[in-house]
Amino acid sequence: MTLFSGQYAEELKDLANDMPYFLHSLDDLATRLGLDLAQLDVDHIALRCHQNSTAERWKSGFMQHGTLFSEKEINGRPVALFELTTPLSVGPWQISVVELPWPGQRLYRHEGWEHVEVVLRGDPDLLGARALALCSDRGLTQQGISIKSSAPKGAGERLPNPTLAISDGTVTIKFHPWSLKEVVESEL
Repeated sequence: MTLFSGQYAEELKDLANDMPYFLHSLDDLATRLGLDLAQLDVDHIALRCHQNSTAERWKSGFMQHGTLFSEKEINGRPVALFELTTPLSVGPWQISVVELPWPGQRLYRHEGWEHVEVVLRGDPDLLGARALALCSDRGLTQQGISIKSSAPKGAGERLPNPTLAISDGTVTIKFHPWSLKEVVESEL
């Protein structure tokens, strides 16, 4: 399996090798939650890493496959957003936006693909309820499933951007009311 159709930058070889693991883990989480992945409107895919050098290497690789459309500090660390020339094939989706955060205080178990972000249109105040309604009650109460609400905000963003994250500690599915491009375009 290749990360991109055709060749990919050497700097992204570890991510190409990580995609099957991510897809398996994502499918397992969705099955536990009773979520139909094909019905979700996934906006982007995100990474996690432990070292600045890894983030710089991945940034260099993604620059060879698309354009950097935003780079700013969010929650105390740099986050780069890329629009890929050719979308990634990720399960049932073609995803053209990649989120690359630099390492923060928290160390993740795994360096590589970490989550997908789903756009759920509607009232931002009701995002959590809409997201939870997509999951089975049994799935949400299983041991090892965590649910976290937050509201990340970059400087100048005008759209409220609540987030509901559901994770099993390996991968995460996040829900937002807006796409990343809409949030970036809302900046002053």
